[in-house]
Amino acid sequence: MAARRVCSKLVSVEYSSSQKLRRGGGSLVVWRCYNNQAPPPVPHSSRKGRLLTGATLSLLISGGAYVSTADESTFCGWLFSATKLVNPFFALLDAEVAHKLAVSAAARGWVPREKRPDPTILGLEVWGRKFSNPVGLAAGFDKNAEAVEGLLALGFGFVEVGSVTPVAQEGNPKPRIFRLRQEGAIINRCGFNSEGIVVVAKRLGAQHGKRKLAETSSTSSSPSDEVKHGGKAGPGILGVNLGKNKSSEDAAADYVQGVHTLSQYADYLVINVSSPNTPGLRMLQGRKQLKDLIKKVQAARDEMQWGEEGPPPLLVKIAPDLSKEDLEDIAAVALALRLDGLIISNTTISRPEPADRNPVSKEAGGLSGKPLFDLSTNILKEMYMLTKGRIPLIGCGGVTVKMHTRKSEQVQLWFNYTPHLHMVVLP
Repeated sequence: MAARRVCSKLVSVEYSSSQKLRRGGGSLVVWRCYNNQAPPPVPHSSRKGRLLTGATLSLLISGGAYVSTADESTFCGWLFSATKLVNPFFALLDAEVAHKLAVSAAARGWVPREKRPDPTILGLEVWGRKFSNPVGLAAGFDKNAEAVEGLLALGFGFVEVGSVTPVAQEGNPKPRIFRLRQEGAIINRCGFNSEGIVVVAKRLGAQHGKRKLAETSSTSSSPSDEVKHGGKAGPGILGVNLGKNKSSEDAAADYVQGVHTLSQYADYLVINVSSPNTPGLRMLQGRKQLKDLIKKVQAARDEMQWGEEGPPPLLVKIAPDLSKEDLEDIAAVALALRLDGLIISNTTISRPEPADRNPVSKEAGGLSGKPLFDLSTNILKEMYMLTKGRIPLIGCGGVTVKMHTRKSEQVQLWFNYTPHLHMVVLP
């Protein structure tokens, strides 16, 4: 009889998942395999068996000690690479279920923590805030601010939560997230599913205090000349993205309510007027509508009492499906009102090649991912010229796995198959 391959479980190690994004959770099981009918017997009562057991335990203990002390950076890199093993498992799940599991894992700390310091060349300062690197997690992933600490720990320079609506709402009927696997894209029509500003404010308040305490402890134990990156509550920059309720007839009032409730926790605020999944929302990008909206939101922010750090910067997130005239109007409003920044861009209602050949592309909703890259980058270039480099721009959408650092003070990073990464582009 041919030798039968038999495997025995050796050890189980907890770890978490996702590529450079590093989300998810699972259990890594290491197996030892033999080509005979059963593993060689090692009697526990024998001296040889006891020596072998002791040597194995000593090896594991000493190896663990080495990893935790002498080679933390190497172990950190290995751990992030190892998390890719569960990606096929997540691909088998419904897209929204996989999304919820990833957020839940990050919220519970079941994700790797990036221990390696960012290269100093990636550091930058915008709005008086120091970013350790220009790669952030865009709104839409952690809609209800459940996992800010865990996501920042992954190594992002900033994390943007939301969109948050004044009143809790379910969003559009399910299914509402669809994968285009071959094209590295996603279509969603979630429709601002949100737990509402009251729940999110409570959550951010608790996290704010916890992060602030950790930062105080870290500061007391660090050299005084060490450069500190981060915002109000410590390492990492937190953005809060504001949306309007589907049933609301007064969009400005919704955004003002979000400012009054959430701005105290935000290192920057975003007015989202570009989601294609809320009826009438994109009409707010018109010249007059946008100007009136920004003036009201700026007034609401400025009337609040602020300390030495001042109010959080206010940005507007625009769509990629805009005409040249639309872009000119938005640029004119942004310059006239001294807007603090623009995020370019949201998902697209178009279906760029090769996504248009996939049957799933017929689903209604906004498309994000790799096919969006050229469209969003062209809008980014156009807006840079229209604003004459006077306004910080955040590029968002169509991210792949390459990094290009340009002499024009732009840092562009793409990561594969996610609509939730963006990069800061400095003028």
